[in-house]
Amino acid sequence: MEYNKEMNACPEPAGILVIIGGKEDKGAGDKNGKENKGEGDKDSPKEKDNKENDENETPEGILKHFIALTEKDNPHIEVITSASSEGDESFEDYKKAFKKLKVKNLGHIHHKTRKEMLDDGLTERVNNADAFFLTGGDQLLLTSLYGGSKFLTLLKERYIKDKIVIAGTSAGAMALSTPMIYAGNKEKQQITGAIKITTGLEFIRDVCIDTHFIDRARFIRMAQVIATNPTSVGIGIEEDTAIIVRKGNEAEIIGNGVVTVIEGFEISSSNITEFGAGEKVVICDLRVHLLAKGSKYYIPQINPPHK
Repeated sequence: MEYNKEMNACPEPAGILVIIGGKEDKGAGDKNGKENKGEGDKDSPKEKDNKENDENETPEGILKHFIALTEKDNPHIEVITSASSEGDESFEDYKKAFKKLKVKNLGHIHHKTRKEMLDDGLTERVNNADAFFLTGGDQLLLTSLYGGSKFLTLLKERYIKDKIVIAGTSAGAMALSTPMIYAGNKEKQQITGAIKITTGLEFIRDVCIDTHFIDRARFIRMAQVIATNPTSVGIGIEEDTAIIVRKGNEAEIIGNGVVTVIEGFEISSSNITEFGAGEKVVICDLRVHLLAKGSKYYIPQINPPHK
């Protein structure tokens, strides 16, 4: 049977994704903003912000770019802090940052339990927002809270049909993709089968996002994920760095760090199936790209599109 590309074509998203590697500049001279760390992000103890707050400093980088992508003078932004155990504190940090960028119309979405989320009438808020921002914390909290919900379905429908902007940082960025890493730190990443993955929120598929990538030495854990399913592409984003994804597959790098792209299409051999015996991982013929500000990358569409 001949493949009918037109019949099986998936819709091209009208929305834009801003996928941030964590610790984006929030102003006050701070490129190391506080973040909660979930299982997938707890390679090191929780950092504390020891820098003095300077109310006159403005975040000129990724957050400013995020706002500009809405093409609105005063966009309505919903900040989703459900990944964080300190939702109010996290929201206050972003409220201050967005205030410096002249954003006044800011909402806060935070859920502690799935039942609380299911009982929350969010339809009007989702329909009225120009942009959404998912903060850091624990990416598994986001998928367990919102997976299969009407809220997530509505958000995806708007992403496909409307020119909205959806951003995620740290755990919020990791949750946007599928597959999604949720456990396996740098002490364990060399052992086959030590990296745990699940289905993310699926705003992009066959792409695994990892954050704090260079700072926390996460190359090997991403390589393991790609070896388990070479259909997927691994994108590791360094801190204060982001990729902007348009049309679902056109990526552009912004920010101050490097983005590492790992492709496994040409893997010739690996021992990834030999898990459980404490073996060190072996993978041959990975392909790696290092990209920086201004670089562009076309995310491969390997699986035939389907409805």
